[in-house]
Amino acid sequence: MSHWLLKTEPEEFSWADQLKRKFEPWSGVRNAQARNFMREMKKGDRAFFYHTGEEKQIVGMVEVVKTFYPDPADDTGRWGLVDVKAVGPMPKPVTLAAIKAEPRLADLLLVRHSRLSVMPIPDDAWRLICAMGGYR
Repeated sequence: MSHWLLKTEPEEFSWADQLKRKFEPWSGVRNAQARNFMREMKKGDRAFFYHTGEEKQIVGMVEVVKTFYPDPADDTGRWGLVDVKAVGPMPKPVTLAAIKAEPRLADLLLVRHSRLSVMPIPDDAWRLICAMGGYR
């Protein structure tokens, strides 16, 4: 199983919105690198659900329930979606500031390329962030 981080503007689609749905297509990705990461996602992979904007924190965890498929809103055929479902909230949200303060997380794409909306999270970083957030 691989691990990921998915970013969203909470004003547009929040953790509370995710919890209301059985599953949700992860749409709106219009960056080639982020799209390519979505193509790598497999059913059963887990992802951190990250609120951008003022919050800048991991607030929950989701699971990929449908792998990459064409975005019906895209007439060019370049972009796609994955479907995710909520696994659970992060007991203690993990802020970007806390991640940046942890030297073992200095190489994360979240720290180095903060504008990327979909990114892989290495297994050791996944375990550390889960521990930071009280997620067992």
